[in-house]
Amino acid sequence: MGISPSLCARAEAVRGARLAILAAALPLLGACTHIGAQPWQRDVLARKSMQLGREPAIMAFDEHTYFSKEAASGGRSFDGGGCGCN
Repeated sequence: MGISPSLCARAEAVRGARLAILAAALPLLGACTHIGAQPWQRDVLARKSMQLGREPAIMAFDEHTYFSKEAASGGRSFDGGGCGCN
């Protein structure tokens, strides 16, 4: 009473599949080690077209929200501040 040949073949196939997945995963993990931009790449990333908030309406809304939240603490170097309820 030994192990059937079909069971052996199936175990071998599973082992091969695991090895293939591991062999595919290792280079993907190694690709994440260097994420920062090099000094010669920063000029491209600093272009206005590469900025996230390029839409003027969204930028105006974000600016208004920031001013409303930070005005009480003097955000953006504005004098005064507070809620204006005096």
